[in-house]
Amino acid sequence: MKISGRDVGDGHPVFVVAEIGQNHQGSLEVAKRMIVKAKELGADCVKFQKSCLAAKFTRNALRKPYSGDNSWGSTYGEHKAFLEFSLEDYKELQRFCAEQDILFSASAMDPVSLQQLLELRVPFIKIGSGDADNVPMLRTAAAATSVPLIVSTGMQSWSQVQNIYPIIKAHPSAALLHCISAYPTPPEQSLLNLVPLYKDHFPELVIGYSGHELGLQLSVASVLAGARIVERHFTLDKSWKGTDHRASLDPEEFGRLVRYVRAVEGMNVEGERIVEVLSSVLEARDFNGEELALALRSVTGEDRKLLVSEVACHKKLGKSLVFAGDFAKGHKLREEDVAVKVSDPHGLSPTWYDQVVGRTVARDCRQDEPICGEDIAGCFG
Repeated sequence: MKISGRDVGDGHPVFVVAEIGQNHQGSLEVAKRMIVKAKELGADCVKFQKSCLAAKFTRNALRKPYSGDNSWGSTYGEHKAFLEFSLEDYKELQRFCAEQDILFSASAMDPVSLQQLLELRVPFIKIGSGDADNVPMLRTAAAATSVPLIVSTGMQSWSQVQNIYPIIKAHPSAALLHCISAYPTPPEQSLLNLVPLYKDHFPELVIGYSGHELGLQLSVASVLAGARIVERHFTLDKSWKGTDHRASLDPEEFGRLVRYVRAVEGMNVEGERIVEVLSSVLEARDFNGEELALALRSVTGEDRKLLVSEVACHKKLGKSLVFAGDFAKGHKLREEDVAVKVSDPHGLSPTWYDQVVGRTVARDCRQDEPICGEDIAGCFG
């Protein structure tokens, strides 16, 4: 695949992404400091997260009380609004990145944000793990063939990863990232050998790794296992307020990660040889043979399922099918009548989208209510 004119894939340098996400604490100035530092440390790209809150969350989800040390508001909606940059802010950050000669992009967290990012002409579109089962949004993103597409696969079953493949494989520049959506990810649940498994099963796609583990060695091991894109959350200070900082890399760590990745990206090793190579490449503080062995255990597709460590993230940010308007009993659902949002409570998985469209509703329903099996007339599920 090509990203902003550079080749990404086997035989080419690993594409290293510094995931700023919302570690900027809602401050443009902090975001700019992070961009400058990421460029200094050798990242190829900085990536943010773009959301339209009304398109990503139901009203109930936004109204949910949200307290605690990491909260920026009394409700989850207030918290997210505090951290969300405007479209004009994104344009300013995009210009700033161009001045710093580093690529700027963002994860599209909902259909509205996807269209906004396409209009910004970002160098690639990222679909995060929370939308890897969002069938209509995946199709829209895959149809935008002039923009490279990268999809993470955290919280997904092997069958859903296989469902993603036919949607994006015809895209001329597409990548699939192995990812575990646990912050931090335990080494024994890192499943690094899904990287070569993905490469075997999805040969048309570039395969990469989006890591949330503590430390550096598993991300470096993913490169030896075949990852051609490596994405890690980046922070200026792990003690800052926010849930992502703990599983992020600070500047000293990120700099070492880039150095290690460049040292091993041309090597072709597998199995136990990965441990041997890393024992010689990594500094002692970054190497733990026992944890590395756990992360490199043999896996099959059946191991890619919603893991125990991912349940908390799925409960908080997993998406559901919801009604996009108010409908009377007997209404036949059209595509525009079914939305995909973070819902409280949860409804049907977005993987049921095609089975729900075209069916009639069994009761009067209201906008933003989750769609459950009993809401659909006739036998369902």
